[in-house]
Amino acid sequence: MERFSKQRRLWLGGVLGLALPMARLAAAPLSVPPPLPSLDRTDASLAPWQPGWLDIHHIATGRGNATFVLLPDGTSLLIDAGASAAGLDVSVAPRPSAARRPGQWIARYVLRHLRPSGRDALDYLVVTHLHPDHMGDSDAASPLARNAAYRLSGVTDVADQLEVGTLIDRGFPDYGYPSLLQAPFADNYRAFVRARVAAGCKVERFQAGSARQIAARGHRPGAWPFEVRNVAVNGQVWSGSGEEARMLFPSLDSLERSEWPTENSCSAALRIGYGRFSYFTAGDLTSYTEDGALPWRDVLGPAARAAGPVSVATADHHGMFDGLNADVVRSLQPKAWVIPSWHISHPDMLQLERMFSQRLYPGPREVFATTLMEENLRANGRLARRLRSRDGHVVVRVAPGGGSFYVAVTGNGDETDRVKLLTESVLL
Repeated sequence: MERFSKQRRLWLGGVLGLALPMARLAAAPLSVPPPLPSLDRTDASLAPWQPGWLDIHHIATGRGNATFVLLPDGTSLLIDAGASAAGLDVSVAPRPSAARRPGQWIARYVLRHLRPSGRDALDYLVVTHLHPDHMGDSDAASPLARNAAYRLSGVTDVADQLEVGTLIDRGFPDYGYPSLLQAPFADNYRAFVRARVAAGCKVERFQAGSARQIAARGHRPGAWPFEVRNVAVNGQVWSGSGEEARMLFPSLDSLERSEWPTENSCSAALRIGYGRFSYFTAGDLTSYTEDGALPWRDVLGPAARAAGPVSVATADHHGMFDGLNADVVRSLQPKAWVIPSWHISHPDMLQLERMFSQRLYPGPREVFATTLMEENLRANGRLARRLRSRDGHVVVRVAPGGGSFYVAVTGNGDETDRVKLLTESVLL
């Protein structure tokens, strides 16, 4: 691992005044990706995305998961848009504030970081599974959309403020596997989907194994190949060969109703590959098998084996007790873990122990949490204090060609995108 000071002698200039002016960088032929300029520094706003960069923003609203990805050619992807209604006794206060709904803050964040690509519309929005902290809670007090067909919260708030090219989720079109989820938030989401279909907008079912469903749109031309691989969904896991997937879940007819797959165990998982860089995230996918009684419920383990090792990974299901088992950590071996945390139970002490464990895999790694409650920090003591960051948007920025990356943590108390922390670069 090299320090940023060494990288700055190699990379092209920027605001630190080390080399090529931005105008010349922007005019460089896009067929040869330019090196990543050292534009970011603490106490300055995060530098805008440039063609050839891969940016992965873990948005910290304190209300659930939301990850915005801007790919090297300007293709855009939002993974989840959580808006939990959990009370402040068990969760952090909304970030930046309660003045807007979480989905509105997410939409504003996405638009702000999308505009440097020359676009103001999302290409893809993936809903990993139908839980409020991933797609939005709603009740009779939630405001109606303009067409009055559904209420605004999370994903629906984002779609109200941004054009969404293709909506992809695990259940479309009938949402019947393993059974129709009966809850106001699920009913509201399905009403939103019906309205999209009626309006002629694209909605698709997430296809395990596919590397074509989320494809380069070529908004900014250049020779920067990348891949977004659908690793798992609904118990199906990519085989690692072509686009084949295998089913882990047994037939529902062979199970007691109480043992059917849960919404979490059906979560969608993705792997993004860019040169030597790779990233894995899997919603609330878990590895817990009821202490061996239901071995097929470990979907995260096979998904991690299919995807890993990777450069960066999320601690799925918010780093809770049923997320990362030892085999998952051994398979992924990331240089950086990101915990999408917001609740008093996020993360679990054993999960932290595994992420930091040199027995499970050797070498340096850093662990970041998006929003950590003070109560959790006190409970997890020495382990939580080893976290590199405990509050803020966690932005992974990857150099053209995928040869290196660094992590910038930006403030989530306002919309200035002020860099609070800048990590060492990782040469891959």
